[in-house]
Order: sequence, then structure tokens, then C-alpha cells
Amino acid sequence: MIQILLTSKGISLNPITSLYYVAPSCLLFLSIPWLLVEFPVLRQSSSFRLDFTVFGTNSLCAFALNLAVFLLVGKTSALTMNVAGVVKDWLLIAFSWSVIKDTVTPVNLLEYGLAFLGVAFYNHSKLQALKAKEAQKKAQQQTDEESGKLLGESGGGGDSLGKKGDAQA
Repeated sequence: MIQILLTSKGISLNPITSLYYVAPSCLLFLSIPWLLVEFPVLRQSSSFRLDFTVFGTNSLCAFALNLAVFLLVGKTSALTMNVAGVVKDWLLIAFSWSVIKDTVTPVNLLEYGLAFLGVAFYNHSKLQALKAKEAQKKAQQQTDEESGKLLGESGGGGDSLGKKGDAQA
């Protein structure tokens, strides 16, 4: 949906304007389950208190993340954002495995391998499409140059014939 808002013809929304329109609806739709599910549990806990510094910095980080997502989707596509999300997940898993010493099972490795193959196939397909587009553009430029030369030659010949025809008449 974000990609449609940012790239559709007739609607020219930049990432900040899009975030301006999308954020209130996200707040509304996320507040309802929070009030119904999480807030009662937090209220029962005696240690819960609202820390505005933590809340403010978390909100700023969320704003920056949403802005980065809108910029990425606006410049590339939603699929590219999803592929970047897969790479981010790999980095988080590698960090948790190497630093926190979390366990990674063979099933997890198989799943990560399949995801890696999917990303590799996506990048390969995107690269092939880019190469084909560049080759088509280069062929079109060569065709335009050749037709320009031919028009220049025939236009010059036509002028000289026309002048001879005028002189003979």
C-alpha cells in the first residue's frame, strides 16, 4: 500500500507526507489491541510506571524507522524492503548466535539457507533485468544514431536532386 501511495500517478506524496497521513491510523489501530490486551496486564503489575524518556526515545526511533521504510519503498519497491528485512533477520540471528550464544538447530539452518537462495535468486533476476534494460537502451541509441545518419544522407541527396530539377526546369 505504501508503494502505491508513493509511486502512483496523480498522487505525489513524499515519504514525510505519507507518514503524516499513515501514522494516525496506525496509532488508532495499534492502540485498540494495546488497551484491550496489554494495558490490563501492565496495570496489574505493581512495577509499571510510564517513563517519558524511554517512551520519547522509542517514539523517535520508530519515526526514524518508518521514515527509512518509506524512503526505501519510494526509491525501490516493497519487495526490496522485504528482502532487506530478511537480511536484517540474518544479521540479528548471526549476532544472537555469535555473541549471546543462542542455539541454532539444523532446521533453522535449512530455513536460513532457503531464504538465502530466495534472496540470491531475487538479486540475480534483478541484475539480469537491469542488464537487459541497459542492452535494450544501448540498441535503441544505436538505432537512433543510424537512422539519424541515414536521414542526414538522404536529406542532403534530396536537396541536391531538387536543385538540379529546379535548374533544369
